[in-house]
Amino acid sequence: MIIFYFTGTGNSLAVAKRIGGNLISIPQIINLDNQHYKNDVIGVVFPVYALAAPLMVRQFLRKAKFEADYIFAIGTYGGIPGTAMMNIQKLALKSGNRFDYTANILMVDNFLPTFDVKKEIVKIPKKNIDANIAKVIEDIQNRKHNQATGSLAWRFLSPIINGAIKYDKYALRFIVKEECNKCGICTKVCPKANITVSANVHFSNNCSACFACIHLCPQNAIHLKNQKSKKRWRNPEVSLNEIISANNQLDKKS
Repeated sequence: MIIFYFTGTGNSLAVAKRIGGNLISIPQIINLDNQHYKNDVIGVVFPVYALAAPLMVRQFLRKAKFEADYIFAIGTYGGIPGTAMMNIQKLALKSGNRFDYTANILMVDNFLPTFDVKKEIVKIPKKNIDANIAKVIEDIQNRKHNQATGSLAWRFLSPIINGAIKYDKYALRFIVKEECNKCGICTKVCPKANITVSANVHFSNNCSACFACIHLCPQNAIHLKNQKSKKRWRNPEVSLNEIISANNQLDKKS
């Protein structure tokens, strides 16, 4: 089994690790010329951003060709998934692929403009995360088929809400405070090579809005003007080094 994943703060990587198999980070392969993959089972695991899959995940699915007996897609979300999985199904079909099984898993939402991370952490016991992941794993092991659906309201609202977010320019709103010691962790966890550190920390306009740089800064030095919380989040089942390994683009730039 191969699982392709995208992660910012570890939620989707934690789910991918639980499912198992050969895990491949989408940021590390997105620019490869050959995107043809063959296995008995292929999966894609990603977070839902503003009712849609991250832009890089959609870009990957437009390029990739999957050859497998069983193909699945899992979206992790914290608020409302909208029609993210239904739209991913449509995208797969346009690219000559299919998803036999799709599911959403409710986890900790760490989108700082909207959610207070402290309050989200308190809600963890009520979200039944472990049980929901176990159910998805069981479904995959049993080769269950499930197609995502969505109400007419969410079919209408999802593209409007997602389209209103200017992902690439999001980092231009970030603020770096004096606690920053120029350690460079932010540059290593960025899946888009959007950050450089010299005398200052500089953000370009190629952001994925994953907020990895904010949540994983050891000094808690990166902030948003409108953030709902100073508390940060990294999934406890995923290490900082694992996220660096998944997202680091520095070697590719050199």
